[in-house]
Amino acid sequence: MPTSLVTGGAGFLGSHLCDYLLARDHRVICVDNLETGSLRNIAHIRTANFEFRMLDITSHYEVAEPVDLIFHMASPASPIDYARLPLHTLKVGAYGTHNTLGLAKAKRARFLLASTSEVYGDPLVHPQPETYWGNVNPIGPRGVYDEAKRYAEALAMAYLRQQGVDTCIARIFNTFGPRLRANDGRAIPAFLGQALTDRPLTVFGDGSQTRSFCYVDDLIRGLVALAESEVHEPVNIGNPNEMSLLEMAELVVELTDSRSEIVFEALPVDDPQVRQPDISRAKDLLGWEPEIDVREGLRRTIAEYTERLGGPVIP
Repeated sequence: MPTSLVTGGAGFLGSHLCDYLLARDHRVICVDNLETGSLRNIAHIRTANFEFRMLDITSHYEVAEPVDLIFHMASPASPIDYARLPLHTLKVGAYGTHNTLGLAKAKRARFLLASTSEVYGDPLVHPQPETYWGNVNPIGPRGVYDEAKRYAEALAMAYLRQQGVDTCIARIFNTFGPRLRANDGRAIPAFLGQALTDRPLTVFGDGSQTRSFCYVDDLIRGLVALAESEVHEPVNIGNPNEMSLLEMAELVVELTDSRSEIVFEALPVDDPQVRQPDISRAKDLLGWEPEIDVREGLRRTIAEYTERLGGPVIP
């Protein structure tokens, strides 16, 4: 039975990854300091093959048992979180990644870095291939997250080249699904919270800026496919079906049968205007592409969201 360690395992993506690995008969060690994660996300797991450890990976930490795969998912990831925790975000990207790579070296484990499409900044190339170096503002309000992930990528490649650690890098694009935190500053949970209470949906700018939304089950399947491959270079994992934020707001209103209107507010600083992954590398090297369309993913998300918040489940 392989053993996988998941940092940030009590977060949105991390908890879904734990579920997926357990279903594939892995033993899972879930590490989290609960700064942005929640025990609610893993409370349903009842198996001897799962263990939660409350650790802060920005300090040195050790694991006694053998580990085969390490998924480094830990990081504040929403705009509200990294605005609230700018220094911690940088520390997780630097010290947390360094410590976890050191553990991967000691255990001779395959290491997957959960990076982000934010390494591309506000891109000048569209859609974004992995060969694009990005257009990032390092001193803007989003810079603490963008540069933390860019530095973590550089660390992963340095450990590969100098230390021989078996590393890979997943550049994750916008992902949604059950367990998204309400009011975390990202578009879909914000729209859902507003639509389900018939409050106005807040769209920034004129809503023409685009995102490519991937359902969480597809994303997790891509991460594990990458971890189980022999690929080392970065791979985009996301849904290439691009839509504007105004279109997403209108779709949420439709699917929730909401009476909400849509209102417009000033665009945040350095908010990317376009975001669309080129997933050619994922298709060619991993045989992966998303299978669940946005409309179906939203239906599943709405059902879980309303049930969790105590409202009626939308059919």
